[in-house]
Amino acid sequence: MLCRTIQEVAMIDTSVQVNVKSKPILPLTTTLGAVHIAVTERSKALAIWQDVVGLDLISETGNELVLGAGGKPLIVLETGATRPSVQRTIGLYHVAIHVPKRADLAQMAVRALQRNVRISPTDHLVSEAIYLWDLDGNGIEITFETPGRGTLGDPDKGETYAVTAEGKPHSGRDPIDMDGLLAELGPEPVLAARMPAGTRIGHVHVHVGDLQQAMDFYRDLIGFAGFLLITSFGMGDVGLDYMPHTIAFNIWSGPNATLPPAGAAGLRWFTINVPDAATLEGVKTRLGGAGAPVAPVEGGIETQDPFGNRIRVLVG
Repeated sequence: MLCRTIQEVAMIDTSVQVNVKSKPILPLTTTLGAVHIAVTERSKALAIWQDVVGLDLISETGNELVLGAGGKPLIVLETGATRPSVQRTIGLYHVAIHVPKRADLAQMAVRALQRNVRISPTDHLVSEAIYLWDLDGNGIEITFETPGRGTLGDPDKGETYAVTAEGKPHSGRDPIDMDGLLAELGPEPVLAARMPAGTRIGHVHVHVGDLQQAMDFYRDLIGFAGFLLITSFGMGDVGLDYMPHTIAFNIWSGPNATLPPAGAAGLRWFTINVPDAATLEGVKTRLGGAGAPVAPVEGGIETQDPFGNRIRVLVG
């Protein structure tokens, strides 16, 4: 979800919310697949992605580390980057790994605290999230979805960012009650070293250069539903038929942000899994009609958003 200060959110002028809402073109069975991220060193990467996040090392081939949960690949790390991620560039803001139970979020918090890893626990009302970074600066969000607690507000109606189930406004940026979260582990907790089966890639949040161009690409060409575009906040998001979002994008790297220099750690590409060949062909046709780059890859196609973020759309 979002990752800015409470004060910044409180200052959002909802009058500059742009109405971008639409229904998805993609089938609701569309999911996100593995996210490929470049890192500098194997040991440094595993110290966070395996030991703190809690992903299993499923396989290792050459410089490619496949990590996941329950045998399902979620993150593919490519070692050999020559420098950490570069700030204020196009690319990954964070990848969000969604866990099936609140206790799983608590387990991850304990792993981080045991290793003195800095985390930012944030209550978005419709989800609880813990933000952290790997040792190359790649952003990570661990999320537990809590839709029963409330809904996101509708800026077109002058509502606040979020509204509780009781109808009260919520900032969407409160700190998580860590005592309450850790209480999920019970009086005699058994600590878990790894994420459970059912853990998944929930959303990907990227830096872009222009909000409307990003919305046009991810909504109209890829085929997600338009959710929000708030220009004063510098962020938009798209998804399927429910919140939270599937793809979020922001312009927080600045108006002149460029792709990171060669060799930098960061996003290589992320994967969108569509259910069938007909859906893939529809995406390919929309991209081609708009002049977006399309290249064949095993199982589907690769494209780029207007700013150079790479996406693979695969059947599976």
